[in-house]
Amino acid sequence: MIETAQREHVVSRPLAGRRTLVTGGSRGIGAGIVRRLAADGTAVAFTYRESKDAANDLEHEIISAGGQAFAIQADSENADAVRGAVSTTVDRFDGLDVLVNNAGTSHSAPIGEFPMAEFERIVAVNVRAIFVAIQAALPHLDEGGRIISIGSVLADRAPFGEISVYALSKAAVAGLSRNLARGLGPRGITVNTIQPGPVETDMNPASGEFVDAVRSLTALGQYAQPRDIADAVAFLARIESRFVTGASWNVDGGFAL
Repeated sequence: MIETAQREHVVSRPLAGRRTLVTGGSRGIGAGIVRRLAADGTAVAFTYRESKDAANDLEHEIISAGGQAFAIQADSENADAVRGAVSTTVDRFDGLDVLVNNAGTSHSAPIGEFPMAEFERIVAVNVRAIFVAIQAALPHLDEGGRIISIGSVLADRAPFGEISVYALSKAAVAGLSRNLARGLGPRGITVNTIQPGPVETDMNPASGEFVDAVRSLTALGQYAQPRDIADAVAFLARIESRFVTGASWNVDGGFAL
C-alpha cells in the first residue's frame, strides 16, 4: 500500500522536489505556466514587472493549495534585475532546476516608422533578458536541468505586416536555444523553445476586429488557452523529455501548416 501511494504521488506530482523560475509569470501564459508547474509539484518563483496585485494573488492561490510559490518584482528590460531574480530564486529554494523564459513584449509599426526605442525595448526583453537569465542560471543547473523559452510561431511564419521586429526577436530565441542545446548537452541540460500561435489572454483577447482572420489561419479554428502552452512546458520540464533538446515546438493549433 505504501509503495502504491508513493507511485501515485510521483504520477500526480511528477516535478516534486524541482525548483523553477518563470519570468513574466503573473498574468496570461506565464500565470498558466506557474499554476501548472506548481500543481505538478515544483517550487515556483516567478517575476512580474508592474502587476503586483496579480502576482500576490497568484502566489497566495498556489500557497493556499499547498504549493510553493514566490513572486519577485523584476523588469526584464533591466539586466541586473534579471540576474537578481535568478539569485533570489536560488537563495529562496537552495538551488535551481528549471528556467522558463516567458517574459516578452511587442510593438507593431511599419519598418520605416518603427521607433528605435521600441526596437531596443523588444530586443532587451525578448532576447537579452533570456541570454542574461540563462547565463545567471547556468552555475546552478546540474544534470537534468531544463531551460525552456517561450518564442512564437511568428518566428517561422509572417502572415501579418508590421511585426518584423517582434518576429526577429523570436527567431533569435529559437536560434539561441538550438545552439545552446549543443553546448549544454554534455552537461545533461536540455534547451528547448515553445512557439505558441494565437493565445487568448487579457492582452490578446479572442474578440475584436481581426480575430476571425486569425482563427481562420489555424487548423483548429480557435485560439489556444494559457493552459495549452503550460501543458507543453510541463512536459519539457519532466524526466520524460530527457531526450528532447534543441527543439522549436509549435503549439499553435496548426497555424504554421
